[in-house]
Amino acid sequence: MVYNKISMMSLRHLGQNIRRKVDIMAFVIITDSASDIPKSVSEDFGLHVIPTPVTIDETDYFDGDTIYADEFYRIQQENKSDIKTYHISQMMFYDHFLPYAQRGDEVLYICFSTGIAGTYQAAKLAKEDILEEYPDFQLTIVDSKCASVGFGLVVYKLLLMQRNGAPRELILEAAQYFCEHMEHVVTVGTLEYLARGGRLSKSSATIGNVLDIKPIIIVNEEGKLESVEKVRGMKRTLKRCIEMVKEKGAKLDKQIIGVCYGADPTISEQAKQLLQEECHVQEFLTEQVGCAIGAHTGPEILGIVFENALDERFEAYVHH
Repeated sequence: MVYNKISMMSLRHLGQNIRRKVDIMAFVIITDSASDIPKSVSEDFGLHVIPTPVTIDETDYFDGDTIYADEFYRIQQENKSDIKTYHISQMMFYDHFLPYAQRGDEVLYICFSTGIAGTYQAAKLAKEDILEEYPDFQLTIVDSKCASVGFGLVVYKLLLMQRNGAPRELILEAAQYFCEHMEHVVTVGTLEYLARGGRLSKSSATIGNVLDIKPIIIVNEEGKLESVEKVRGMKRTLKRCIEMVKEKGAKLDKQIIGVCYGADPTISEQAKQLLQEECHVQEFLTEQVGCAIGAHTGPEILGIVFENALDERFEAYVHH
């Protein structure tokens, strides 16, 4: 009887340990601050957002951690500072991934497009380093080929799927699908910052600003920024942006549409009103563009992100 009692106690203790271990292990979705995912979302879901570095007058800051968008745009508009960006380094990624490896968690990281920054490659190198120490660590790195709220929206939808009980395999499949079908329509108020970043010649920028020319920029299949049209005046440009959303979008009234802006939310509110009126959009994910993109576009930016196809297998978990 004593033996049986001890055995039962041992089994109970073992069961508690197993349950405790299962509770500690998790399937975790993370991203970086170039996603411009709203703080309200990251707080609600406990989302780990790796901060993107920016250098202002040779001092390093971290987007969403040691510097925030409003302060950044104030500095940028003063036009007195030297502002540069660089991607998250291999060592930074190592430091952010390590706690998950140590806990035995599985991680899905949705990262900034390789067509714009070297984030993906640095993350891969960090993964290789960690696997040498923790060979069982499961880390899936997805090159979003998206920018700003483009992959912020991907992350948000994946978080909703996870919260609503979607299985791990379906979430991993959805991550690839959402990234592949995300469209971006972007414009800027001035060409000055595109010229500073070498994406446009200074002479073209000067002429364009004089003529009030606004570029319409997309993120192409390679994940690179591509100017596809030039329109005169912001009112006409906004109208054309909405037309492009209507041309490319699928079932816009059933989608969550991402809208991002720079220093002034006025243009984004105008865009959202038109999307509601003309496309019957019912739900938005809206956020201010952070340092990673804002450094190269300037404070007068508008971005609209949406999907060109929907898969009901995934949407059933997004709109639960």
